[in-house]
Amino acid sequence: MSPQPLKQPKTYYDCRHSTARIQVHQGGTRSGKTFSICQSLIEWCSLNEGGGWVLTIVRKTMPSLRASVMRDFINILEGEGWYDDTNHNKSSHQYNLFGNLVEFISVDQSSKIRGRKRNLCFVNEANELTYEDYQQLILRTTDVMILDFNPSDFFSWIYDRVIPRDDCDFFKTTYRDNPFLDQTTIDEIERLQHTDENYWRIYGLGERGINVAAIFPSFEHVEEIPDRAKFVSYGLDWGFTNDPSALVSVHVDGIDLYLQEHLYETGLTNQDLSVRLREHVEGRQEVVADSAEPKSIEELFRQGYNIKPAKKGPDSIRLGIDVMKRHRLYVVGEAPNLLKELRNYKWRTDKDGRQVNIPELGHDHAIDAIRYVCLNKLTTSYSGKYFIS
Repeated sequence: MSPQPLKQPKTYYDCRHSTARIQVHQGGTRSGKTFSICQSLIEWCSLNEGGGWVLTIVRKTMPSLRASVMRDFINILEGEGWYDDTNHNKSSHQYNLFGNLVEFISVDQSSKIRGRKRNLCFVNEANELTYEDYQQLILRTTDVMILDFNPSDFFSWIYDRVIPRDDCDFFKTTYRDNPFLDQTTIDEIERLQHTDENYWRIYGLGERGINVAAIFPSFEHVEEIPDRAKFVSYGLDWGFTNDPSALVSVHVDGIDLYLQEHLYETGLTNQDLSVRLREHVEGRQEVVADSAEPKSIEELFRQGYNIKPAKKGPDSIRLGIDVMKRHRLYVVGEAPNLLKELRNYKWRTDKDGRQVNIPELGHDHAIDAIRYVCLNKLTTSYSGKYFIS
């Protein structure tokens, strides 16, 4: 027996039937997720008249909130004949719906997201928010948290910190889950598979996008270094007040590089660094450091460290990246800073939006430490095309 066709978009049923504290709705374009969530919330209010609940609907900015989810919300009320102008406080963006308060706020209203508690919170396009924004919202949400988003970012706090929770229901939808789409819209969406592979993944299939600007789009996180991998060297990038000193060890096994974060800390003097290095560097294990501070290298050398300056030249950054990209990268154990850098390390773009062969600054301290090792020790370890997993 074939399944009955959907009378509403799939998200409508997912939202209505979930009993989890957190719902995450990942969907492609025109899957109907935002409209369906609004419809579910409105129907819930009608079935719980006089409930006294506070429902908060959030987006990053007020203009985008007004142009999207707020407009959908009002259109549904008008379509059902339930809209009453006397219940709508347009100046405070609040609506009294069947004895329940629905408020619309944006993240740039910091006093609102850190304000009073609410029973339910719906975050539209949640990947526009930071994890700190989300934390402020969920800490003041007593019953249900709903997130929806297009999966345009391959890395996101939603994947790392929300979906794995045991009190979270995860749903994925595409345009095919929306029975109200006309054929012209369907044809336009399906044209993406022939014109833009990444857009098709995100907006057609509802899958996580590929970060086309990412310098290292592919790496893995493992628990330990395999016994067969050989120690190469430590890499050390100097820092002090604003930038951290970063120490990373590099092991190699063929085309596989195993990278372990040992130190990532600001405010360390050379004497502090010497003490901290003793905790990680054994005997005469080599340390390759940024050659920009020869005095610091000499101080640590005189304290017994086998420390050497990194090779540098006019194209050393690109060359170091080139060597790294010719290996499969494995991040070992607890390495929050290295993982964050690899996820955010991107090529710059010019004023016309074209990529240039220079990385953006800022997410590069642990990566710089790795580059120093690659340039000094691995320039002949592997030659050939970039490894793409």
